[in-house]
Amino acid sequence: MKKEYQYIKYVIAINFIWLGFVGAISFMEAWLKFQAPGITTEIGLGIGQLVFNALNKVEITCALAIFVVMIYSKPMYKQIKRKYFLGISLLILGLQTIWLLPALDHRADLIIQGVDVPKSRLHLWYVLFEILKVISLFAYGMMLFKIYLEKSSTKKI
Repeated sequence: MKKEYQYIKYVIAINFIWLGFVGAISFMEAWLKFQAPGITTEIGLGIGQLVFNALNKVEITCALAIFVVMIYSKPMYKQIKRKYFLGISLLILGLQTIWLLPALDHRADLIIQGVDVPKSRLHLWYVLFEILKVISLFAYGMMLFKIYLEKSSTKKI
């Protein structure tokens, strides 16, 4: 394997760890907690706030870790095409961090306090963004894995 590609395995691992966290939390924990006995909407929203804020911190950490590896192995990333898969994930993470999570937290706080809130599409946007992020992270990880396999195979005659 060429020296500039030796760090690709770390990006693949970080990428799939990130994907695993999003998949497990957003598509399993988020709705399962409301199925548990005794969990009211208010308690479920409070748990959701804690879990999704923690998930957001994990996602930011994964994104920063990928960025550090990108800087450290610059030649590798100059040669990799289709970085837009990672770009889509980063853009979505930014929108969720700056806009959606604070707006959803505020809405959850109002519901927990007993305020009657009007219907909103914020949760739908969050779910759509999560689906798009999972697809992008999966595509990026598979693309990197394919590159890793190509660069690590040695031709023997």
